[in-house]
Amino acid sequence: MKIAVINSGSSSIKCKVFLMPSEEMLAHIVVEKIGEESSLITFVQKEKTFTQKEVIATHHEALKKINNMLNEQDIVANFASLDAMAHRVVHGAEHFKKAVVINDAVLQMIEELIPLAPLHNEVNLEGIRISQKKAPNVAQVAVFDTAFHETMPKEAYLYALPYELYEGHKIRKYGFHGTSHAFVMREAAKAMQKDAKELNMITLHLGNGSSICAIENGKSIDTSMGFTPLEGLIMGSRCGDIDPAVVLYLQREIGLSVDEADDILNKYSGLLGICGQKDVREIQKRDDELSRLALSMLTRRIKKYIGSYMALLGRVDALVFTAGIGEHSSSLRAEILQNLELFGIVLDTKANLQNATLISSASSRIKVFVIKTDEELEIARECAELLR
Repeated sequence: MKIAVINSGSSSIKCKVFLMPSEEMLAHIVVEKIGEESSLITFVQKEKTFTQKEVIATHHEALKKINNMLNEQDIVANFASLDAMAHRVVHGAEHFKKAVVINDAVLQMIEELIPLAPLHNEVNLEGIRISQKKAPNVAQVAVFDTAFHETMPKEAYLYALPYELYEGHKIRKYGFHGTSHAFVMREAAKAMQKDAKELNMITLHLGNGSSICAIENGKSIDTSMGFTPLEGLIMGSRCGDIDPAVVLYLQREIGLSVDEADDILNKYSGLLGICGQKDVREIQKRDDELSRLALSMLTRRIKKYIGSYMALLGRVDALVFTAGIGEHSSSLRAEILQNLELFGIVLDTKANLQNATLISSASSRIKVFVIKTDEELEIARECAELLR
């Protein structure tokens, strides 16, 4: 079964083609800077990699380019010759607890959820509709970032707001990065030679956008992101947890509009707000007070979440680091795990510096892993399972 996974962003489209169930990746194509003066196309196939630049004005043109490249590189004749196309959709709310075959009702619901994820669901929907036109007889499947967290109990996902706001407007915690948390959970279970259903884990997706998930017996029971991806950890440009009265103060006392306050919280806060830079790699190159402060705030917040999730879970079998920061920053991992020996976490300093898969020492009661995430593969797995 050949499955193309489509991940549509605001100015990019990522496509990976997998042969299932062997999970062999046949091709990876990324089109970036859609709508700009010059777009960048990257093609990866085993040992073959190349990039090219050309003007790609719309997502429709980007998918047409991907369709043509798959033919030119002898992957598949075109989208229409695939067995399935699987689409990442960021927000599924309470409606979608697992992957679904897309029909008109599913499309309508994804559209209705655009206000909950305006930067994502709209472009996810556009990618689906274009794919349907190009491959009308191919199964189209939607896989939702929020679905993995639909196992959270009510006491975890409700906010202490008037209950009618949940009943009437579905204001609650949803959580995100679900496909990433699910993927690294399964990979860590494989490394431990156990079924994920037997294990309790804390998975840490740390990148420009970051979230932590508490997993009990293979199911999400809590996660740091909430109603939107703004809640939780300090991120590249997002503030994470703050006193909600700050927003009211910004509007009442400083006179900011709703949109201006939204921009501050999402686009100009986090690491960027503290030290003027949101890329951890660049911040670590600097040696100034605000850069050190930003990194200290980042690791402190992550450590607090680890502690709270350990208390929730009671028994923790593994911690898993993933995504850009989690996979590559040995110094931040060491800072996050410092002084956690009391809880059974002992870091192997050498393994950590080498970005090894297992970075805990033999004496560590809790295993600590660094696992490269592959959200597209997880989406392909869920699509293949659904169609089987």
